[in-house]
Amino acid sequence: MSAAAFAQTPSILPLWPEGVPGARAIGPEKNDATHTANVSEPTVTVVKPAVDRPNGTAVIVAPGGGYVRLSSEREGTQYATWLSTLGVTTFVLKYRMQEFGHPAPLQDVLRAVRLVRSRAAEFKLDPARIGVMGSSAGGHLAASAGTLFDHPAGRTGNALDAVSARPDFLMLMYPVIAMDGPAVHAGSRKALLGANPAPELVRLMSVERQVTARTPPTLLVHTQADQAVPVENSILFYQALTRARVPAEMYLFEQGEHGMGMRDGLANASHWPRRAEEWLRSRGLLTPGTVQAK
Repeated sequence: MSAAAFAQTPSILPLWPEGVPGARAIGPEKNDATHTANVSEPTVTVVKPAVDRPNGTAVIVAPGGGYVRLSSEREGTQYATWLSTLGVTTFVLKYRMQEFGHPAPLQDVLRAVRLVRSRAAEFKLDPARIGVMGSSAGGHLAASAGTLFDHPAGRTGNALDAVSARPDFLMLMYPVIAMDGPAVHAGSRKALLGANPAPELVRLMSVERQVTARTPPTLLVHTQADQAVPVENSILFYQALTRARVPAEMYLFEQGEHGMGMRDGLANASHWPRRAEEWLRSRGLLTPGTVQAK
C-alpha cells in the first residue's frame, strides 16, 4: 500500500471515557514494534478506508496473543491495512487481558461494537454492517461477541448499554473456541478464567455451546498445521453454526502454522485474504451501503 493511503494519522479512541470498569493499577503498558501487553486503558485505533469511496462497512479487529499479549502488528495493523484497500473502516481493538480476566475482555469488545454503532454517522458507516474479526484468542473474543452480546456480564450500567452490541458478521482466524476437552488451548483458558475456573464459567466461555440462531454469519479460517490451537476449534464452531442454521463458510488449509497472519509462502493458506474478500463481497459488505446521516 502506498504512503498516501495512510496520509491521515489513525485516531485513537478510548473505550471508557467515563472510567474503565473495575480499573486498578497494574503498572505501565508494555509495547514494542509488534506486541502490546499489560493493558489497563482499552482503546480502538481507527484506520480509514484507503479508497476514495468508503463502502460503509466497519470491522473491529481483535488481535490474538493468548489473552497475555496482543499481536498488534501481525493481527491488527496488517489486517487493517488490507481491509482499508477494500473500502472498509477498521477499528483495531486494544483490550484488557490476564491482568483483569473475564469479563473485562468481553466488556471491551462489546463496548467497541456499541461505540462504533453509536458513532456510525460520524464515521460514515452503515450501523447494520459492523463486524468483528479476531485471531487466536482474539478469535475467541470475536466469537464471544457473536454469542454473548446480550449477556449481563458485558454490560456496565452506562447509557451506551442501550445500543445493540450484536456484530453483524464475524471473521475468525484460527480461533480459540473450546475452553475444555481435547481441543482446548490451556494457556488462553488460564489467562482468561484463572487456574481453577468454575465449571459453569468454563461452559459459558466455551463459545461453541453459546451459538444460537442470532449468532451472526461467520467466516472461519484455520489450518491442519496449527499445533497451538487445534483445527477442531473452528470445526466445533462451524458445526454449532450449522445446527443453528447460521450462514457460515469455513476454509481449512493444509499448511500454515499458528499465527500465520497474512504471511506469504504458505501455499494455499497464503491466499485466504482472497477467499475472505470473496465472502465479504458475496454478502454485499463491499458494495456501498446505507450510510447513516450525521
